[in-house]
Amino acid sequence: MNKTTKNIGQINGKLLIFGGVYSNLQALEAIQKIAQKEAIPPRNIICTGDIVAYCAQPEACIQVIRDWDIHSILGNVEIQLRDNLDDCGCNFDDGSRCDVFSRQWFPYAQSKVSQASKNWFHQLPDHLTFDYANKKCLVVHGSFFETSGFIFRSTDWAIKQKNFDATQADIILGGHCGLPFSDIQNEKYWLNPGVIGMPANNGQTSVWYMILNDEPFSFQHHVLNYDYQTAAQLMNENQLLPQYAHTLQTGIWDNCDILPVLETQQQGKPIIF
Repeated sequence: MNKTTKNIGQINGKLLIFGGVYSNLQALEAIQKIAQKEAIPPRNIICTGDIVAYCAQPEACIQVIRDWDIHSILGNVEIQLRDNLDDCGCNFDDGSRCDVFSRQWFPYAQSKVSQASKNWFHQLPDHLTFDYANKKCLVVHGSFFETSGFIFRSTDWAIKQKNFDATQADIILGGHCGLPFSDIQNEKYWLNPGVIGMPANNGQTSVWYMILNDEPFSFQHHVLNYDYQTAAQLMNENQLLPQYAHTLQTGIWDNCDILPVLETQQQGKPIIF
């Protein structure tokens, strides 16, 4: 299926970016409170996809996003659910722990997401474009070329540059990899807010989001504290993977299968911007 891009025009004022809700309703409710505290309206809020994944409340999270009326793009999980496919499409290596685990949590998500929500996924674009602070912005899940492509801080800039060259964007806002980072070269910005549904493998139970400002242009990575105990308890009550519930409680990933060497070496270490 051809990828779709939706242009949402000019955005002014504070811009809230988050991704990877991962069916974690408690984290999603916490980011809503941040938006209220910062007086950021729904038109200035963007989700980078994967509303659904590891945690216990996929349908409730979808309904919150829909009722909130913010901007969202498709993550690979939404695409797979929309198209009634039998795996999460996360681009995990065959036979890896993440791949084996996905065969357990993805069927649970399939069983909980309504047909109405799957129909709604057809309305979501693969990418968003907009103008902000005199810059052309693009929102992707993994990369412009591949929804489930992993782009990290350590990913060679030449790979990122191909995305800028193909789209003429000044700022690319990405998701999917699960870790917050910013990478800037030659006035081109690759910004990843991280995810709110799982911690960032840094030994902290808090999660991550970003706020951009336009007068003058700036961006800040922020930590988000939320009721992770309830999120983990609900996972256990629904017999979801204890390894992921444990991650919510410890801030450490079960494995580093998807991570490059540099990011693997940062496991358990504080993230400092």
